[in-house]
Amino acid sequence: MHKHRGFPGRLPGTDFQFTIRRANPKGVTPLKRLERFRDRRHTDRLADAAFLGALWDHFEDQPFERGNLDAGRLSWLFGREVVPAEEPFDPASYDAMLRIDERQARASFPDVFAEDDAPSGDVDDEDWA
Repeated sequence: MHKHRGFPGRLPGTDFQFTIRRANPKGVTPLKRLERFRDRRHTDRLADAAFLGALWDHFEDQPFERGNLDAGRLSWLFGREVVPAEEPFDPASYDAMLRIDERQARASFPDVFAEDDAPSGDVDDEDWA
């Protein structure tokens, strides 16, 4: 199981886990698409956004190995913002390759990409006065 060094282990100040420490001895938890209903708790939605932001910071639009990324947290994004990057795809493999569907991710979580959409260049605050 590949360990993604430098990837946050959890959402700071919460118990929302982003990575696992070791492989599950009972077998790999398969990825599956979980429905996100409108009445989900605010903290759950924040965890989804923070996790997607961490994925984007580490991998951007490049394929990445599932490795030690938490299956439960990935499943909230799987099939929408995070999609298989290979055929055939094995949802129960730590070696499975995934990628971010940037178009879908930007539509679902615009705040995660707000910094990317900011104007580039060296502009001082004084220039905007």
